[in-house]
This record gives sequence, structure tokens and C-alpha cells, in this order.
Amino acid sequence: MRRLQMAFVLAAILVATVGPSASGKPDDRDNSGRVRSCTNETLQGTYGIQVQGTQPSSPGGPVESIIGVVLRTYDGLGNFTQVSNVKGSITPWVPDRVGGGTYDVAPDCTAVVRLQPFPGVVLEERLIIVDDGREVRSATMLPPPVMATGVARRVHRD
Repeated sequence: MRRLQMAFVLAAILVATVGPSASGKPDDRDNSGRVRSCTNETLQGTYGIQVQGTQPSSPGGPVESIIGVVLRTYDGLGNFTQVSNVKGSITPWVPDRVGGGTYDVAPDCTAVVRLQPFPGVVLEERLIIVDDGREVRSATMLPPPVMATGVARRVHRD
């Protein structure tokens, strides 16, 4: 009986010590004890983005590889502007193409970005915001023929 009581005491100490992180639920606090939560303001500032992937070379044309860099500025309110330099393996580079769009950040630090690079074409990116908004990882989800990923780092906070 004494061993059973000791086992219960040790189990209670373990649960109290380890806490919510052992329950399988993610802890919503960072290392300093602050609650982790993102908003559109988390992405406020200018980011340098490196992109790579594939896209159609023209409507109905063959798929090509792409590489590029983008300077994107998020306003903290759900809108952004950008200047991109993307080159395809078939299509030529268009220097300093200006664009813009909208974004929406969820409390779990994921986001959706919508960009219209050409009339009638809307790109939808899914983001993961990391390091308190200093870095972003992205993947283009729509339209289906486009498959591009990006890594962004904040250049400066506006």
C-alpha cells in the first residue's frame, strides 16, 4: 500500500512540475512568459523575400522554374506593397515589378496573402510567422499550376 501511495505522490509531483506542455496541448507562452498571439500588426514592416519554385510560362504554356527576390512592405492593417524581381527559366526577367495585395494574420501566427500579379490572376500564399515576426516562411497554394516557396526576413520595422 505504501508503494502505491508513493507512486501517486510522484505522479502528482511530475504533473505539477511538467505542467501543460506534457498534456499534448501546445503551450501558448514564449520563453519570457508572454502569451504568443499574432495579429496583422505582427507583420508590420519591410521584408526581404527569396522565392523559388515553378509556374506556367504563359497561359496554357509549359511549366518553368523560377527564382527571385521580393521587397514587401506590410502596413500592419492588412495591406502590402512590393517590388519583385523574379526570373523564369523560359520567361524573361521583368525588373522591379511593383505590386500589392492584402493579408490576414490568425492568432496562431499563420496568415493568408492575396496578390494579383496580372489581371485575372490571383496568387494565394500561406504563411507561417516565426521569431516574433522577424521571419516568415511561405508557400503559394493558388492557382494550382504555381508551386513556389519563400523565406522572408524583416529588413526594418516601419
